[in-house]
Amino acid sequence: MIRTVEETGSTNDDMAALARGGAAEGLWLRAERQTGGRGRQGRGWQSPPGNLFASTLVRLQPHDPPAPTLALVAAVALHESLSIAASGPQFIIKWPNDLLVDGAKLSGILLERADDAVIIGIGVNLAFHPEGLGRPVTSVAALVGAAPEPAAFLEILAESFAQWLSRWRTEGLEPIRGRWLAHAHPLGTALSTPEGEGMFDGLDESGALRLRLADGASRVIHAGDVFLI
Repeated sequence: MIRTVEETGSTNDDMAALARGGAAEGLWLRAERQTGGRGRQGRGWQSPPGNLFASTLVRLQPHDPPAPTLALVAAVALHESLSIAASGPQFIIKWPNDLLVDGAKLSGILLERADDAVIIGIGVNLAFHPEGLGRPVTSVAALVGAAPEPAAFLEILAESFAQWLSRWRTEGLEPIRGRWLAHAHPLGTALSTPEGEGMFDGLDESGALRLRLADGASRVIHAGDVFLI
């Protein structure tokens, strides 16, 4: 089920309130415009009409894989959806769930907890992308000349997310991890992380980032900002 509102502060905040009020898993909330959109660590997220701003919730069950791995589920579902809606560009996943094209960021995914639910907010630059951020960003329109309507794109995304969520529940993390790695930047990609600079060395069995340092030592990154060098 997808609900759409013309404007709100944050779809994640609204979805958290709905979750605490008993909303069922599978509900999506989309806003035409957000006035208080945010990314990780409270960073602002510009929200002009024409882009996607949407949130959903997952009700955690006793035998689910660890909740943080839903970041990987969201990433592979978004990658699949973008590949359907905009053929041509090579969409690359950067740990844990950013989508890039030629190093430019296209989307953001934010996971937050609300009691027994995980709220998953997804923002995608469909028609527009911000300027002057000091880092490369892009949009679907800039890449292919036109962008899907947010409502139509969300239909694709909601279906893809439901399918990958089902596999996460029934098959565990491994198929999600395999799909993520198949569409991530290559092994050996230079990264800057909270543990220093090194080379991308895949994901461990829990979905954490493996980093190979220049001296051959290995680090496992469970959280924090990661950037391509």
